[in-house]
Amino acid sequence: MALVTTAEVCDANSQLIATGELRALQPVFQIYGRRQVFSGQIVTLKVFEDNVLVRELLEEKGNGRVLVVDGGGSLRCAILGGNPVVQAQNNGWAGIVVNGCIRDVDEINGCDIGVRALASHPMKANKKRTGEKHVPITVAGTRIRDGEWLYADTDGILISPNELSV
Repeated sequence: MALVTTAEVCDANSQLIATGELRALQPVFQIYGRRQVFSGQIVTLKVFEDNVLVRELLEEKGNGRVLVVDGGGSLRCAILGGNPVVQAQNNGWAGIVVNGCIRDVDEINGCDIGVRALASHPMKANKKRTGEKHVPITVAGTRIRDGEWLYADTDGILISPNELSV
């Protein structure tokens, strides 16, 4: 989706929007990381105030994918920090979307990866290894399934069941 904005995608795909195939996340996310525009196939993760599975997934090769983490919208601690984001950048992840908080913002903002989160928080998460990988999640009013496609820029975030070509 080089040089095509999410707004242009929406304008060109009104039928997909009408059928619910193309969905926009509610505008609740802050923009972090150096890569403000990113896209890729989605890997889903559901956790709550625990970041062990987040770290494990980001240690895998990203191959241009996007990790979407449903952290339950918790604003009580960060479930993503600088070290895993550096690892994600080095492992070829395109981006990370967190329905929750991050920390180490200055470090994350220096990374060539796209990161979206609700806010930043200095407290770290638990390390109990609880959560579920590759399950359907609901983030920012939208149901998201493992394997779908995410497109993000400064206007917002779109979800599609298929890779889009415009």
